[in-house]
Amino acid sequence: MTIDTLREPGAIREMFARIRGRYDLLNRLLSLGSDVRWRRRLARRVAEARPRRILDLATGSGDVCLVLKREIPGAELICGADFCHPLLSLAQAKGATPLVVADALRLPFADGAFDAVTIAFGVRNFADRGAAFRECARVLRPGGRLCVLEFTPPPRVIAPLYFWYVGRIGPLIARAVGTDAGAYRYLGDSIRHFPGAADLAGELSAAGFTAAGFDLFSFGTVALHWAECPGPA
Repeated sequence: MTIDTLREPGAIREMFARIRGRYDLLNRLLSLGSDVRWRRRLARRVAEARPRRILDLATGSGDVCLVLKREIPGAELICGADFCHPLLSLAQAKGATPLVVADALRLPFADGAFDAVTIAFGVRNFADRGAAFRECARVLRPGGRLCVLEFTPPPRVIAPLYFWYVGRIGPLIARAVGTDAGAYRYLGDSIRHFPGAADLAGELSAAGFTAAGFDLFSFGTVALHWAECPGPA
């Protein structure tokens, strides 16, 4: 998998299907366990708005849905959606239900159906980020919150070491645990070509969101974005 296939949803879907058996393990190994803390931070940002109905888009194996259920026990619905059915099978086995097979560019939900939408490490794989953000705005009620957790290009001072780790060590770890090393080379390529946090905040504003902001953590390699869906004009 190379950056040339970034906008080919079928290829990305097949990639995730291939690595599903080691997906959670590799997330823990490659992040040195930090992915658990990152998702908890996302959930706590969502919880500030006390949402009742939440959509976790690009839910993968369902870990965000599960932490949302723990952090927001009063929510009446936490629905996971992903375009890769084999990953949703993993989520279902963990108890992350309900789940929907869905494309981020054509969500099968009514306008204003949710109080919050979350996306963790999925935005880099969207074929059209602007269209996906507009779909998120459509399914959010006025005043609803979008929260995006995503890798971001690191500061220059650590970029060489960071991309060496992601591009060289990541594939070695993947191969050692018996999965597709190419998928983790793609990870590094997709981060390298992804917009910085300020630029992504600008894309959210361009899609119609207001009050866009973000925090950087883990030495500036991960960003937590948030924005609000505007009310009627």
